[in-house]
Amino acid sequence: MNSTGRAIDRLDSRSFERQLATGKLLIVPVGALEAHGPHLPLGADEIQATRTAEALAEELGALIAPAIPYGACLAARPFPGTASLSLATLSALLREVLSAFVGMGARRILVLSGHAERGHMAALRDAATATMDAHPAARIAVISDYDFVYELRGELAPPTDGHGGLLETSRLLALAPATVGPERPNITPHFSPLLPAPPTTTEWPESVQGDTRAASAELGAKVQAHVLRRLREVVVELLPA
Repeated sequence: MNSTGRAIDRLDSRSFERQLATGKLLIVPVGALEAHGPHLPLGADEIQATRTAEALAEELGALIAPAIPYGACLAARPFPGTASLSLATLSALLREVLSAFVGMGARRILVLSGHAERGHMAALRDAATATMDAHPAARIAVISDYDFVYELRGELAPPTDGHGGLLETSRLLALAPATVGPERPNITPHFSPLLPAPPTTTEWPESVQGDTRAASAELGAKVQAHVLRRLREVVVELLPA
């Protein structure tokens, strides 16, 4: 079964019901619509989460739900193209989606976010916790693939690499090269994450952190292989069949 056959929005109702009844893992990708500089698409987070979910589903025989394309993007709100949900709205949205799947019989769910902002992840985890409280038979893990991408800082990229930087640009070059533009920004932000207000466009030019000039599809493939290996480990540990 290819990734199209694993996408539940391409299945009929009875086929989905039969597959879910076998205990298959269900992956729910979550993205965000936000600025990623002059070189990466606004939907970079959704692209990465969906492509990663497809690859992981092939390896594990899992099912894939349609991606949630919006997230909480508080830091990037000043930039054109960023459409941020409130934390409460995001949490409520995911909770209803998860509750629906659990009500259908899903018992193993991986929420895979391509967006790693702290408030965004907290809202997703709140939704998962509330769903499991209401449905004790369900097991739900909430992970950002960037938890694993950033393990490579200091090894494949400078320790200060970040949003829209070398690792993310390289990953997009490997996963969706047609979406990556020709510019390669080199930007050091000047703001404190301890301040509650989002950074200004002067403090954080182009919503980019890092030097992207050495970005390559080859580096991106290494990053993606690491992410998939770590995700497999987590699923085996936290969501065993």
